[in-house]
Amino acid sequence: MISKRNCIEITCIITDDEPIARKGLRGYIEKIGSLKLIGECEDVFQLNDRIRISPPDLLFLDIEMPYLSGIDFLASARRPPYVIITSAYEKYALRGYEFDVVDYLLKPITFERFLKSINKVQDLFSERSQSPQEDHIFVKSDKLIKKLPLNDILYIESLENYVIIHRKESREIVYTTLKGLLQSLPEDRFLQVHRSYIIQSRHVESIEGNMLHINGHTIPVARNLREKVFHILLNNRLISR
Repeated sequence: MISKRNCIEITCIITDDEPIARKGLRGYIEKIGSLKLIGECEDVFQLNDRIRISPPDLLFLDIEMPYLSGIDFLASARRPPYVIITSAYEKYALRGYEFDVVDYLLKPITFERFLKSINKVQDLFSERSQSPQEDHIFVKSDKLIKKLPLNDILYIESLENYVIIHRKESREIVYTTLKGLLQSLPEDRFLQVHRSYIIQSRHVESIEGNMLHINGHTIPVARNLREKVFHILLNNRLISR
């Protein structure tokens, strides 16, 4: 087994309709200590369900699959993970790079070529972990542009064309959409739990049925998001004890 590079564990999912191709990639992944395979999918439909429950860091994605192609998935994905395309056809390469994929591997894939791709991914993770993280956002509220520390944000509530940013000691009313604001927040800290609510995961104190308790406030979890939300909260141990 090849040892972990920079001690960064990278979770990954294989999506390919060919069992032999999945087996080959699985064998390569098992040789690299920093990679952790968390799922295998035969098509885009399985992949879509799988990443809603547990999003990976890296996706090995075939192009030509039944019903929907890998390109179709990339075109519809809102926040895809890092992607390495694995295909027997070179003709899709240019289109693949339009979606900012890390690499494009032509089948049959040699281990040497596979390892080169993984080194690219590991370098990207190293750069991301070393870059400074923003600890605030700026919003326009009451005709002022205000700087809000991210740690102070408990949850965000949608109200027609406005959002209410609930903080520990106050709240701010901002003219924007919930979707627009979510895109400017770090996805590892903020989670949409309902069409009208975004929470900061670290502030969740307890769960009661489909309700989250945050600093005296009760936030509903939508039925269609329940499995994903609870998986992220519980698996990442973000619930306060």
